[in-house]
Amino acid sequence: MDEPTFIFDYLKYPILPVKFCSDGKETPFIDALLDSGGDFIVIPMPIARYLGLKLKRAGDVDTAGGTTTLFKASIHMIIGGKEKNVTYSDLEIHVSDRDDIPVLIGREPIFEDYEITFKKNFNQLILKSIKG
Repeated sequence: MDEPTFIFDYLKYPILPVKFCSDGKETPFIDALLDSGGDFIVIPMPIARYLGLKLKRAGDVDTAGGTTTLFKASIHMIIGGKEKNVTYSDLEIHVSDRDDIPVLIGREPIFEDYEITFKKNFNQLILKSIKG
């Protein structure tokens, strides 16, 4: 089966809809910021608590917003929407101890699986699968 190409419209920042699942709990689709400068997925602590994630301390990091403590967890992530989506199972993500950050989708795994085009003039983010 061919992997889908996604086209996401956005206003100011490149966002994509994601849903997180763990142990029978799931979030609704959430607007997540595609962060080309980040290495991994980061979610705020309230989402981790809602899903009941088992957290393992990863350390403190300095960010543009200040110092934060990160924890690691495993989670399933769905990108897309109800009609067309792709599921990533057992992803290692990071959880920030802060609750004032957006969901950040770093380079891994999205940049490994998709050719990414930012069409600023059209306010569109295009993900085209590079899986053969």
